[in-house]
Amino acid sequence: MSDADRSKDDAPPTKARVAGPADFADPMLRSEVKRAAVWLGMAGLIVLTVYLSQALLVIFGGLVFAATIDGGARLLGRALPIPRGWRVTIVILLATAFLLWTLMFAGSQLAAQAAQLPEIIESQALRIIAWLQNHGMQINAEAVQGVAKEVLGGVGEVTHAVGGLIGGATTLFLVIVLGIYISAEPRLYQRGVAWMFPITERAHFHATAAQMGRSLRRLMAGRLLGMLLEGVLTWIALSLYGVPMAALLGLLTGLLAFLPNIGAPISGAIMVMVGFSGGVDMGIYCIIVYFVLHTIDGNLVAPYIARKTVDLAPALVLGAQLIMGTLFGLLGLVLADPLVAMIKILLERHSSRNEAEWHAEHGNLADSE
Repeated sequence: MSDADRSKDDAPPTKARVAGPADFADPMLRSEVKRAAVWLGMAGLIVLTVYLSQALLVIFGGLVFAATIDGGARLLGRALPIPRGWRVTIVILLATAFLLWTLMFAGSQLAAQAAQLPEIIESQALRIIAWLQNHGMQINAEAVQGVAKEVLGGVGEVTHAVGGLIGGATTLFLVIVLGIYISAEPRLYQRGVAWMFPITERAHFHATAAQMGRSLRRLMAGRLLGMLLEGVLTWIALSLYGVPMAALLGLLTGLLAFLPNIGAPISGAIMVMVGFSGGVDMGIYCIIVYFVLHTIDGNLVAPYIARKTVDLAPALVLGAQLIMGTLFGLLGLVLADPLVAMIKILLERHSSRNEAEWHAEHGNLADSE
């Protein structure tokens, strides 16, 4: 066989093309197949998001931590006109120094006080149950004691996390590392995410990301300010009266101040129970301290944060905390507030753009008429 004959054998057939199993001649069928593929892809994306929810939450925690570092660097830039990289480094070093000081100088004292806290709260809970039973109320002491132990387990996690005794340090380490990387070059990651959007959507994405970053920085600054004020003022007020474990109670109050709606009642209940362990007068003093600090936070700090950031309805935040806490534990509870704030900004931006497009379209129609 000659080369010409071989080339003819290898050439594609010249007859009419025969449809294969992946060919759809009907345009409507092709449209429906594409639509089904889109829906299947969306379903797969949802399943993948649920499967990777814990990892995505850690990434979001890194974004929140990066916003905190970036806010500190911007604040430092008002006093020190140095390059941004140096300001970020200074903020990270200051945070590391504070953490090391807590571990070295306050760690032993806090650990000793944390060991005494569950016993004191449990004994005070039993005293309250006995008083209620003596006044005719039927209460199962064992059930209440079991609930108290569960609550103390959650409080113990917070205490260990700050005292350097946390068991799940991997998650915290990943959040910190991600936050440092993102805060070092935020523009790089923002451009990378924008690249995955269509060209017509990138300007809207950059504007939305800028608004989210600004609100997140202010939200975290307000949270840290509230935590610092409540923690320090609680420690000073309790120390002046000689309340046991004043340092630990101030620390827990400051930490739980990060959680709106539920943090203050928990820290207040612990403070009052420890106060009554030293007598009725000390317990009443702790109640007064709690209400004074809660009034300051509710009437001064919280409204200021709401005006400067995203004004969220308390019931919405509480519902998000319950859902996120149930699904993801302590990390979900901590990140519920900033996550709801970012979702609200995203929805508001999308709604504003749709409204502007609607007015532009109907305004042009009215002008043409």
